[in-house]
Amino acid sequence: MNILEIRGVSKSYGKVMALRDVDLVIRRGEMVSVVGPSGSGKSTLLQIAGTLDRPTAGTVRVAGHDVSRLSDSQLSALRARYIGFVFQQFHLSPGASALDNVAEGLLYTGLSRRQRRARAAAALERVGLGHRLGHRPHQLSGGQMQRVAVARAVAGEPPLLLADEPTGNLDSEAGAEVMALFRRLNAAGITIVIITHDTEVAMACPRRVRVRDGLVRSEIS
Repeated sequence: MNILEIRGVSKSYGKVMALRDVDLVIRRGEMVSVVGPSGSGKSTLLQIAGTLDRPTAGTVRVAGHDVSRLSDSQLSALRARYIGFVFQQFHLSPGASALDNVAEGLLYTGLSRRQRRARAAAALERVGLGHRLGHRPHQLSGGQMQRVAVARAVAGEPPLLLADEPTGNLDSEAGAEVMALFRRLNAAGITIVIITHDTEVAMACPRRVRVRDGLVRSEIS
């Protein structure tokens, strides 16, 4: 089954066309990079794929659900169940521990505080930070902060993880560690889509989609 289907999608901001009649299908279990230069439309594509923005034209389906038929509250519920996000900026609360930063991502799941913290601890263990539960962001390296962000994204066990330039703020060693983590998560069954302008990051994915001028130019797998 396809986890994500984008059909004939265009997105305009006034007279600017960010995406032009894009078709993209992501199958469950894939690890895909979407690569292109700045301004190519790849981040807009992620926003639409993640239901954070609506297309001007075309259809988007996540796990079979037609996004255009859902209200904003239904879209929020869809994201909470099916999609995890990782961004270039870590978006961690500076005064909160790693454990609390991850647990906060589960606030709207209906779980009790104890359950949220247990899920958060398990997620941090999964990304290799079980020994850093009480550390605050300023006590962590850039790579460790990004791994906390990944733990927050997967704590709710979504089947799809969308990552926008996840190694953009990291040195090469930390970036390699994050990519190795993505490969392990993918091997465990999570579908991963990585938006990047970094050729090395793109080449690390079995399937690569190239975007330029709002168009999907080519696919390599």
